[in-house]
Amino acid sequence: MNGNPSAGAVRVLLVDDSSTSRAHLSSILADAPGFEIVGQASNGEEGLRQATALEPDIVVLDLEMPRMDGFTFLRLLLPRRPTPVLVVSSQSRRTDVFRALELGALDFVAKPNGTAASLEAFREEVLAKCAAVRGLRLENLAARRPMPIVAASPQLAPRVVAIGSSTGGPQALQQLLGAIPGDAPLAFLVAQHMPERFTATFADRLARATAFAAKEAEDGDRVAAGRILVAPGKRHLEVARDEGGELRAQVRAPEGEGSRYAPSVDRLFSSVAMACGSAACAVVLTGMGNDGRQGIQAVKRSGGLTLAESENTAVVYGMPKAAAETGAVDEVLSLGAVAERLIRFSREG
Repeated sequence: MNGNPSAGAVRVLLVDDSSTSRAHLSSILADAPGFEIVGQASNGEEGLRQATALEPDIVVLDLEMPRMDGFTFLRLLLPRRPTPVLVVSSQSRRTDVFRALELGALDFVAKPNGTAASLEAFREEVLAKCAAVRGLRLENLAARRPMPIVAASPQLAPRVVAIGSSTGGPQALQQLLGAIPGDAPLAFLVAQHMPERFTATFADRLARATAFAAKEAEDGDRVAAGRILVAPGKRHLEVARDEGGELRAQVRAPEGEGSRYAPSVDRLFSSVAMACGSAACAVVLTGMGNDGRQGIQAVKRSGGLTLAESENTAVVYGMPKAAAETGAVDEVLSLGAVAERLIRFSREG
C-alpha cells in the first residue's frame, strides 16, 4: 500500500471491461469525499500494469474480462505487490467470488439488479468497503495460510461455538474451521456479513474445505456437533430449545428498522447466551463496525467463553476491537490460537 490512506484520499484503481460499469463506479466514488480514482483499465493486463505503476490503495476488480481475467490478475499481482482487491460480481457467478477470495481478494460486492434500493445498497457497500482500507492490516491479508489441524479428544456433550465476522471473514473462517478436526464435539453457528444467495455457496465451500458438514441455515435445523450452520444473507440466525430440549435454528427476516446488520452477530450471540449458557463460546473475527459488541456481553453474563481475534492477525480490527473494548472478552488471540482454544473448550466439562 502506498503510505497510509488515512492520511489522505483512498486511491482507487478500477479494472473492468465494461465502460458502463466503470462509469457507474466512477460516479459513486467521485461523488463521495475521501476517494480518488487514480486509474481505469478495461482488462487484466492493463490493470496489472497500472496497479504496478500507480500503487493504488485498493483495486475494484471485475472477474470476467478479455485478455486477462480477474483470477489471473490476482495470481500475478498479489505475490508481487500485496494490494487490497474488492471484487464486483454478478449474482450468477457466486462460486467465482469465493475462488477470488481464496486467491487473496479482500472482499466482494454483488452487482445491483437495477432497482433503486439495490443501486443505493450497492453504492453504500462500495464506499464502505473501499473505506475499509483505512483500517486494513495488509500484512494480515497477505499472511492467510492454511493452519495445521489440532488434535481433539473425545467429549461427551457437544458445545456450541457462535462466530461473527465481516470483511476478511470468509478467508478467516475457512482457515479457522479448517484447523479443527471433525471429531471435535462442537457445533458451529456463523453470522458472516454477506449478501443473500451467496451464503449457501459459502456454506458449500466450508463443507469442502473443513472436516464438518456445512449448510445455509434453515428454520428448524438441528444444531449438532460436527455441523456448521451459516446464517442466510439478509436474515437473522438465532437458536432456541424445542419442547424436547433440542437446540434448533431460527431464521428470521429483519423487522422494521431492526439491526443495522442482517445477519446480526449481536442477535446470534444473544440467543446462544440464552439457550446454551456456559456451554457456549462466542468468537468475534475480523470485520468493519461493531456488530457483536452487545451480544458478546450477553454470552459473558451467561457464563460462556468469549474470544476475539487479535490485531496481529485480523485483516480489519474493527469488530474484534469493539468487542474487546467492552471488557467482556475473556481472551484476545491470534487466529491460530483461536483454533487451539476452541479445541480446549471442546474438552472442558
